[in-house]
Amino acid sequence: MSEKNIILTGDRPTGRLHLGHYVGSLKRRVELQNSGKFDAINILIADDQALTDNADNPGKIRDNVIQVVLDYLSVGIDPAKCTICVQSALPALHALTFYYMNLVSTARLSRNPTVKAEIQMRGFADEGLPAGFFAYPVSQTADITAFDANIVPVGEDQLPMIEQAHEIVEKFNRIYGETLVMPKAVIPENETQRRLPGVDGKAKMSKSLGNCIYLSDDAKTVKKQVNGKMFTDPQHLQISDPGHTEGNVVFTYLDALCTDEHFGRYLPDYANLEEMKAHYRRGGLGDGTCKKFLINILEETLQPIRAERAKWEADIDAVYDILREGTARAVETTNETLARVRRAMRINYFDDRSIVKEWEALLKK
Repeated sequence: MSEKNIILTGDRPTGRLHLGHYVGSLKRRVELQNSGKFDAINILIADDQALTDNADNPGKIRDNVIQVVLDYLSVGIDPAKCTICVQSALPALHALTFYYMNLVSTARLSRNPTVKAEIQMRGFADEGLPAGFFAYPVSQTADITAFDANIVPVGEDQLPMIEQAHEIVEKFNRIYGETLVMPKAVIPENETQRRLPGVDGKAKMSKSLGNCIYLSDDAKTVKKQVNGKMFTDPQHLQISDPGHTEGNVVFTYLDALCTDEHFGRYLPDYANLEEMKAHYRRGGLGDGTCKKFLINILEETLQPIRAERAKWEADIDAVYDILREGTARAVETTNETLARVRRAMRINYFDDRSIVKEWEALLKK
């Protein structure tokens, strides 16, 4: 087994990527790729998993594959340093998922907190729950182990999925011998970045709720989302009123995005966010000033992303080739893991003629 440092991460191609993706994972991926500390970084476009709750609308998935790759490239993901690939084009993942499904019970899957939360969020009744969606953690384990990934950057809500992967890997290695690499979850250090809420304060950004700021949004749209939909403190009616920063979405976004340097550029009355918060809490700081400061930070963050995206949009053929070539490399990598798994399970019947020799030895007894 590999002792290299290998990362696997990815996204479901169900829509454009948004600010929550950026602060929760994309920004960190760029930092990791540029650190030079990793032997391989694999980014999986999880279209199979997206189909588990979109089987009646596969066009939605197809339409967003290139969209997601554009988002990756626009934030600085470098195809020379990372392998970007499509899940459904990697046959080894399907075989591994099937083998691993025999190592976990339906009772255990039903207790997975992430699966339970996702089922509730999507409104699946028991009789309407797709089996593929129910087995999502098994598929995710196949993804991770197929690349021999020992590092998996995830949001806090995904930790139960990695725990499930640990259980499957441990059981496989116990039954068949040391074969699979045990993965480790890595979550953002900044607690706010782990799960950025929607602009309306809902727990999650969602296209259907219209509460997202997308990486490809123009400046006018971003300003409209902040000024028109972002809640502050409902008790902060007058500028002179004391305000609450906890649960205040504007300050939640500032916690996730702003640095001390931003104050020097856009709000020099304060040295840092704590000074700004203290003023808001005692009264005398208006919501309009807070939102204007946030809009400046968002524009500073998103403008370079928009510019880079425009370059790639002008050459979609190159984007397609990046995806095709990355997927071809991933096929080789994951097929090697599948071959190793089959050898461990002794179902590699046609690697050699050992099964014939075993029969010959048996007949001689």
